Amino acid sequence: MAPFLLPHQRIGDGPHHVLAVHGWFADRTAYAPVLADLDGEALGYAVVDLRGYGEAKGAPGPYTTTQAAEDLLALADRLGWERFSVVGHSMGGSVAQRVLAAAPDRVRRLVGISPVPAGGLLMPPEQWDLFAGAAGEPGNRRAILDITTGGNRPAAWLDRMVRRSLDRSDATAFRAWLDSWAREDFHAEVAGRDVPALAVVGALDPALGAELMRRTWLRCYPAGRVTELPRAGHYAMDETPLELVRVVEDFLRADGPR
Repeated sequence: MAPFLLPHQRIGDGPHHVLAVHGWFADRTAYAPVLADLDGEALGYAVVDLRGYGEAKGAPGPYTTTQAAEDLLALADRLGWERFSVVGHSMGGSVAQRVLAAAPDRVRRLVGISPVPAGGLLMPPEQWDLFAGAAGEPGNRRAILDITTGGNRPAAWLDRMVRRSLDRSDATAFRAWLDSWAREDFHAEVAGRDVPALAVVGALDPALGAELMRRTWLRCYPAGRVTELPRAGHYAMDETPLELVRVVEDFLRADGPR
């Protein structure tokens, strides 16, 4: 299938180009809390909507990380970006690694924010049922949000996040994406890549935390590192936006403007 031109928002015009990819629960508005404080002089971002989300809510599938990587590379080509870094949150972290697998010579730096490992995410049956049912049950989405942020976020925030998730995603696509990011194992395609790779995790996230990253991310990437944000759960963009921006952009700027 021909690549789909992903809807996107440009932030900054710096010489270091960055593709930013959202997670399972939201479109590119997931990055809204951090946009005003990004370094647009050193970095130039394209924040995208994946198929089934936001302005691409009606786009046809397949809704897979492989297709998303093709779409992102097509967007980079359209933007004239030969080399770029990729930032991905949660499911978007899996997508970012798929981009690395498809075009390793084009990826400058890799950032996963609570990223799903390249080996997928094994879930016990009751957890799988909770996630699989989230496409049609707002209560499941709320429970997932609550669990993955430590069970101590305000009820109004949880409700708002559920409303955004329902509004900004297509239910069929949402369900299909789960099979791709949770069940596909492509770690052999990225293992050993020497790209500088940062995983940023929240201490309050019981699912995708520092211990899992040590067993997955660091084993895949010899130049990898893990940074834990002590006051964040799974949604650092909302929970600790300034800390997240500082950690991610310090890492991206580390190799200079080339």
